[in-house]
Amino acid sequence: MTIETTDRLAPRYDANGLVTAFVTDAATGEPLMLAHMNADALAATIAGGEAVFWSRSRARLWRKGEESGNVLKVVEIRIDCDQDALWLRCEPAGPACHTGARTCFYRRVEGERLVTVQE
Repeated sequence: MTIETTDRLAPRYDANGLVTAFVTDAATGEPLMLAHMNADALAATIAGGEAVFWSRSRARLWRKGEESGNVLKVVEIRIDCDQDALWLRCEPAGPACHTGARTCFYRRVEGERLVTVQE
């Protein structure tokens, strides 16, 4: 079996031991955030049902919402065909972005400018 056809979870972590994790709202499909997971973060997410990431800035595991209370309850985890990216469908308990915005993708690129998208 190849990585594309296997039924075994075998994430392909990068040289830093990370895999990209894209998070969307399970109800609306809206993109919420992009983060990274190492093997421990993925295991904790699977076991606990709430999103846990590897914080590159803190250099440690980080449970989304551990300070704000804005946790991400995981509804479903998907992995792409070559197992180097994850898609987490979640139920957010508040804003996903540390700025207080509902999503980290709150600005649109217009040429060289960023324009805030009105919700």
